[in-house]
Amino acid sequence: QVQLVESRGGLVQPGGSLRLSCTASGIIFSIYDMGWYRQVLGKERELVAVITSGGNTNFADSVKGRFTISRDNSKKTVYLQMNSLKSEDTAVYYCNAAAFLGGIKRTYWGQGTQVTVSS
Repeated sequence: QVQLVESRGGLVQPGGSLRLSCTASGIIFSIYDMGWYRQVLGKERELVAVITSGGNTNFADSVKGRFTISRDNSKKTVYLQMNSLKSEDTAVYYCNAAAFLGGIKRTYWGQGTQVTVSS
């Protein structure tokens, strides 16, 4: 059984910060690329940040300089530190795990957590 369990999101004021976490079970965490995606009603899910199994990171242009992604393999957890939040960051945030195993791409998703940035 594979599970990606995300922490609770929340309501944050513009300019504020929030840290999301996602803890995995049922996978060999260290070999998976881990990412955070977000989705707004009526729009497609978009990549926010990714950290590969090797520790390389990449960010959407809209969050560069504000968000940080990190992972703790011993805890099987990936984090998304969100700073200087804007109303445009309001979305449901999803944790993602992906890897190629046995010639097949394996992808798993967290349950999603709502982040609302509003004054």
